[in-house]
Amino acid sequence: MQLALYIYAALVVLLLVLNLGWRYACRRWALPCPSLFASAVDGRLADRMSGTESTLARLSLEPGMTVVEVGPGPGRLLLRAAPRVLPHGRAIGIELQEGMIKKLRAKLAHDDPGNVSVIHASATEKVLPEGQADVVYLCTVLGEIPDRRTALVNCLAALRPGGRLSITEIIGDPHYQRVKTVRELAASVGFEFEDISSTWRMYTANFRKPGA
Repeated sequence: MQLALYIYAALVVLLLVLNLGWRYACRRWALPCPSLFASAVDGRLADRMSGTESTLARLSLEPGMTVVEVGPGPGRLLLRAAPRVLPHGRAIGIELQEGMIKKLRAKLAHDDPGNVSVIHASATEKVLPEGQADVVYLCTVLGEIPDRRTALVNCLAALRPGGRLSITEIIGDPHYQRVKTVRELAASVGFEFEDISSTWRMYTANFRKPGA
């Protein structure tokens, strides 16, 4: 019995050390969430823990919109955003990791709303036509991008005048970005602050591209 307790305690300590090590590495080198952990950021538990429905509600999506997610991973949000812009709307994901793209496309093979496209690229590559998107959003992704300013410059360029940038951050995520940091960064590239919705463990900050 005592040996079992020692083993359990050792496992807890090991997990704690690994967690702290991962957090440190993420903050130092802006590492993306590995595709190996895709199941941890997807599914019903992830929906509850990450507030999928509330995050989508804060995007204010409407039929006919073009919506872009930077870093959709296995598609937890993107595949739910897509039906909200039908008919005629498009949902585009920009994903760096091939493993995540494979998981997302496997989902599409079983349940495809018909308006989803995935681009294999980093957030710092200019892969979208200018002024076409109505909404661009990032959920717990901004901190994973080494050159965050260039990423937001690309978001600004992709949006039509008056289009929305939406950034969601969740406390506990190793890449968590504070509200002050996000607001300052968005303002530095030309976004105007719109509003913020928050709970004790997460927030969504919305910004607009100046114009009509």
